[in-house]
Amino acid sequence: MLIGGLVAAVVVAVVLSLVLTRGGSSSSARTIPWSQLGTLQTGPPPWNNGVGGLTDRLEPLGLSQLGAEGTVLHIHQHLDLYVNAKKVTLPALVGIYDNSYLTELHVHDNSGVIHVESPKQQDFTLGQLFGEWGVKLTANCVGRYCGHVKWWVNGKRITGDAAQLVLRAHQEIVIAAGPPPLVVPKSYKFPQGE
Repeated sequence: MLIGGLVAAVVVAVVLSLVLTRGGSSSSARTIPWSQLGTLQTGPPPWNNGVGGLTDRLEPLGLSQLGAEGTVLHIHQHLDLYVNAKKVTLPALVGIYDNSYLTELHVHDNSGVIHVESPKQQDFTLGQLFGEWGVKLTANCVGRYCGHVKWWVNGKRITGDAAQLVLRAHQEIVIAAGPPPLVVPKSYKFPQGE
């Protein structure tokens, strides 16, 4: 009986450890079905906000049409994206459709701030945001730029698929397809209240 209880306690501790530590790096929370998202943006940046195909992309991405921002989960992240050593702007209104709905993941302006505002507690990934945007993000590609993709969270170099990154509060996310910036940002000064 004592051994069985000890084994159960170890299993619970391992599972809890995995759940609590996965937010800083990548997770297998959601695989993005890129082939099911319709036409993706394949030209060079700057890329538009992807609103043209947004409605059709929501179901495969596991996102919803919301009439208002959710309040159960309300966190923000910041994205710095570089393609061939040039900064690429995350455009305003990703995840917002013509003032008729918005999704749990959206962008209000071109500051690079990502808003996660959901009516229920759940994990969301960076790949879901890129899917809404219509820009493919994998371990090796950003849009049509494939090969040398590197990424960081809060200044720490991460390996694997950036699309699998579970979004947590106040992450500074840097992705470089091609040469990275000379100085990788480690943090972002979020406006008060964000």
